[in-house]
Amino acid sequence: SNWKCSGSSARSEQKEARCRDRAAGFKDYRDRGVKMARQYAIVSDTSGEILFQTPGFAAAVTERLALPERRTLLLMDQELERINRELTTQLREAQDANTAKEVFLSNMSHDIRTPMNAIIGMTALAKKHIDEKSRVMDSLNKIEVASAHLLSLINEVLDMSRINSGRMAVENSLFSLGDLLHDTLVIVRPQLQQKGHTFSFRADQIEYESLYGDVTRLRQIFVNILNNAIKYTADGGTISVTVSEQVQGDRCRLCFRCRDNGIGMSQTFLEKIFDPFERANTSTISKIEGTGLGMSIVKKLIDAMSGTIAIESREGSGTTVTIGIPLAYETIGVDTSALEHKKVLILEADEELRETFSRYLSEFGVAFSLVSSSEEAVAALTEAEFRGENYSGILIGKTVAHVGSLFDLASYLHKANPALPIILVSEENWSEIEYRANRSGIDHFVPIPVFRKALINSLNDVLLQSGDHSSHAASPDLTGKHILLVEDNFINREIACELLGATNAQIDTAEDGQQAVTRFLDSRPGWYDLILMDIQMPVMDGYEATRQIRASGREDSETVRIFAMTANIFAEDIAKSRGAGMNGHLAKPIDVNKLMQVLRQIL
Repeated sequence: SNWKCSGSSARSEQKEARCRDRAAGFKDYRDRGVKMARQYAIVSDTSGEILFQTPGFAAAVTERLALPERRTLLLMDQELERINRELTTQLREAQDANTAKEVFLSNMSHDIRTPMNAIIGMTALAKKHIDEKSRVMDSLNKIEVASAHLLSLINEVLDMSRINSGRMAVENSLFSLGDLLHDTLVIVRPQLQQKGHTFSFRADQIEYESLYGDVTRLRQIFVNILNNAIKYTADGGTISVTVSEQVQGDRCRLCFRCRDNGIGMSQTFLEKIFDPFERANTSTISKIEGTGLGMSIVKKLIDAMSGTIAIESREGSGTTVTIGIPLAYETIGVDTSALEHKKVLILEADEELRETFSRYLSEFGVAFSLVSSSEEAVAALTEAEFRGENYSGILIGKTVAHVGSLFDLASYLHKANPALPIILVSEENWSEIEYRANRSGIDHFVPIPVFRKALINSLNDVLLQSGDHSSHAASPDLTGKHILLVEDNFINREIACELLGATNAQIDTAEDGQQAVTRFLDSRPGWYDLILMDIQMPVMDGYEATRQIRASGREDSETVRIFAMTANIFAEDIAKSRGAGMNGHLAKPIDVNKLMQVLRQIL
């Protein structure tokens, strides 16, 4: 029978049995279409006593049906029933959330005390052994590690607070995908090495190297996923990362996949992995520290970017995390003007990187030779000099067979030929090695992972700057191009005109936004190849001028390149420039090399 008959806690099992027996007499009402999925009760017409009722039945009744044996069927109000169900669900969720927060506070009490105890204890030891430099340095190093962990705990709690309060904004600025991935790997590499993991990274199918998005939040997402893989994989495990792109109209879907052979997760925990404060094991049991907020923050950040995240995992069989985020892209041109009739010597023993360098340089017609050791490099340089076919530059890769460090090798090569530019391709953090690199004669740095356009443009820039040119050697030849410079400050305008004049482009100027709009509309369509727009100006600012140009309806109004050239450099300023219709953003004071790089790429 579809009729439900459940007794209240005060009813005996015998009365419940009698109720079920009576259900056979209700067949005619059931056949009339009474939907017994609703909450109901059966009462005695004689005594008014409730013979039985469903658990969710409340006093509000909208329908009464007469039953045999002087009984009445009471059907509960459907709207009230719905509200009661929702309230019951919300109450249960609130109780679950409170329980999770209590567990979180218990775990956090332990997790925060652990690094705090280390900081306090190591500080005391450092004071005790203040005259022993090695002991003090060891204590300071441990304090630094503990402080970094404590800061990460606090940041996660604050991030969750900002997200829940709606105060977190996602930026949309131009960034280098190569730099993002390089910085991510620099952050996690020490933990990888500490646990002895085998790590592999591939990013082959990359067409667009310059993307628009929140690079800080993307790095936070990738680092969190990698940190989890490192933490939950036993020492000596295997972790692999693959990065690829899928073009979808005017968007490029950035795909990040991380696979490990760690401890994995149960299906039960996978269902709640994105819930705040949830952890498969408490840190006091598993000795793995954390807040239980990381994946919740990752999910909310990905949702804010209109992305997706999928997790596949089995206990004891590892985990695969796949993230897809749609991002706008910038088409970056490749300048090979300085590489024509030039040859580059590449020092690299790693087979995968040798193949990468060969493929990228061959694609753009750049001549090169590949060697794997310092001895082979010296022999190649000597032979080239003897034949009068000198190399124009040296590229030192990640792995080279030689005695001493890569900096020793670079220093030796630089002393042998001071005019020969040297480029270092490395996984290292440039800010940490910049001083040694510069003293060793290294002229430029290319981060790993290596992307083809970044590599070719770097080689081209270095060779441009190294030649026997005037002070404007790196300036591209823009003969026949027309640039409109919009700048209200006379001195800034004069400096910019001097710099731009070295490109041989024709430069027109405007002193405010209104003049810029007028000059643009008075020119013939397609006349201006680029407009460099100041922001804060009298009469009309750069934002409004850009909006009026874009809305003018001329055939080139939407295609003419407009770059902000301003001291307003914060993320919200860049986003505002983009919102007004600008294509890019150059910060003041003007970096000459950056300005020339932009001019080469777009003109």
